[in-house]
Amino acid sequence: MARTRKEGRSSSGREVLRRNGMMAHLLDSLDAGQDIGHFGRLVFAMVARYFLDERELRETLLQDPACDERQALALIEQVKGRDYSPPRREKVLQFQAQQEFPLCPNPEDPDACNVYKDLQFPESVYEHITDYREQKAHLHGEDSPAAGSA
Repeated sequence: MARTRKEGRSSSGREVLRRNGMMAHLLDSLDAGQDIGHFGRLVFAMVARYFLDERELRETLLQDPACDERQALALIEQVKGRDYSPPRREKVLQFQAQQEFPLCPNPEDPDACNVYKDLQFPESVYEHITDYREQKAHLHGEDSPAAGSA
């Protein structure tokens, strides 16, 4: 049973990722042997780890000529170890501004590079995001002078 789930994750993972224009762009660029930049590899790993098994994720990252085995493994471990959620569109655009390779092929389109619009992540991703936003709102609420004066 676990084998079927893993096979489904890996064998169809690339097709699922292609539902999102940015991820299709990153996959095509990697398949063509292009250097997608540090942030391109980071974004790719942050999203693709939910759709590819670790071997396929590593092999795909290694198609980038600027990424060697050690770097690919370190990036995968960093993303997993820190449990990074897939980045929101705004974060992708911030990353893009810091490198030459365009992560978002059509940044003028407000729906472009929004992985949450096109891809379905495990429920734990959405829970993690909700918990983070609640903690952030609570923190800002305590800092507010109006906090506590209800």
